[in-house]
Amino acid sequence: MVRQLVSRAASLSLILKFVGQVFPMVNRELAGWREHAGRQACPQLAEQALASIRDKRFHCQGGSIYSLYEGVSTPDFIRLVVALQTISDYLDNLCDRAGISDEAAFRQLHLAMTAALDPGAPLQDYYRHYPFHDDGGYLAALVRTCQQETAKLPAYPVVKPYVLRLAGLYSELQTYKHLDPTVREAKMHAWVACHLGAYPGITGWEFAAATGSTLGMFMLCAAAANPRLTAAQAQRFDAAYFPWISGLHILLDYFIDAAEDRAHGDLNFVAYYRSDAEITQRLTLFLREALARAAALPAHPFTETVIYGLVAMYLSDPKTEAPRERAIKQALLAAAGPYARFVHWLCRLLRRSKIL
Repeated sequence: MVRQLVSRAASLSLILKFVGQVFPMVNRELAGWREHAGRQACPQLAEQALASIRDKRFHCQGGSIYSLYEGVSTPDFIRLVVALQTISDYLDNLCDRAGISDEAAFRQLHLAMTAALDPGAPLQDYYRHYPFHDDGGYLAALVRTCQQETAKLPAYPVVKPYVLRLAGLYSELQTYKHLDPTVREAKMHAWVACHLGAYPGITGWEFAAATGSTLGMFMLCAAAANPRLTAAQAQRFDAAYFPWISGLHILLDYFIDAAEDRAHGDLNFVAYYRSDAEITQRLTLFLREALARAAALPAHPFTETVIYGLVAMYLSDPKTEAPRERAIKQALLAAAGPYARFVHWLCRLLRRSKIL
């Protein structure tokens, strides 16, 4: 009991530092990229770059929790998280909002994700197959920033194979999920079938959802700040995050967007579940598996805080107040326990204050 109280106090301290110190630093980093995005780019690319920063700031805020991991240089790591997450959000806009569905273009664009996490990789023409090309050097600058920051991490060679694998899976998902609806599902099924045998107990769309998270990449990079990190420890981080913590992250994201996606005919992995009861059951499974694997990690209270934070942040979204979503939300919060409900209350307060 005493140990749990100490852990909860440390977790609360982490959350307060996260909101009070890290959020302002994230906002300053984003302001710099916002200025760069609007400089010398063609109107079409500038519009999407600025929109991704304006509308998806919370992705950079959430990922920057890893800047508070033990041994990490907080300013340097915020720079890495903001640059990598901004690449992710910008490319998502380019694939989703420009009215194209070209597999070659999407694949070429996402070479920026893997290059960003490979300090020795040369820059490429990421827009080679895309209808617009002149971004004023914006994407290349984001890639170089990530390369510079990962090169500073003393144990990055230990985690690099895991990070690049996650970035590759992420890029494949983004390539397939934005294709024309007439071919998208068949392409995704064929892709998932190549991987699913290694992950018994989850469905194809749950695997696909897990590939859509950047959290495993951030965690492995944070762990690489420890010069004594071993390959066995890196493997444990990877196995905890993929598919469980990463899957929980993206399934929650799709859950809060489910009604909106239904209305617009957009792909949504939670829509594959057959009933509300199944949604509750499967998300609860991912939550419990995530917590069980977090318990075996170094500095496990940090990862538990991340998991409770995910649950609280997504389930405090106003979109969960509709009757159907509210019932599922209440069941998930009950499964997560009293501390998660307390963090959920904090997130609601932050939303009312316009901090989240």
